[in-house]
Amino acid sequence: RRRCCTGASQCYTRRVPTSRPRHVVTETDEVAAALDAAAAHWPAERSRAALLRRLALEGARVLRTEDERLRDERRAAVAATAGALTGAWEPGELDRLRGEWPA
Repeated sequence: RRRCCTGASQCYTRRVPTSRPRHVVTETDEVAAALDAAAAHWPAERSRAALLRRLALEGARVLRTEDERLRDERRAAVAATAGALTGAWEPGELDRLRGEWPA
């Protein structure tokens, strides 16, 4: 008998033409609903695996867009408040405060 890649005497899967990691996703009710929505949105996709792939890629695109939006908002907030406290402290005040810290 020929041994498969795991050393077992028989494999339950065919040899797959990839060295990339593979993932198993159980089609829960929520995942099924997402796939059904994706099928309605992308009617040309024929397989649920292809729909799952598209959902993952679209989700990643949305996350990148949201991360960029949040970064831009933070930068705008910093720019809007830059210099707001100019003149609030006397010259040398930072050194005086640091002098009060224990050594």
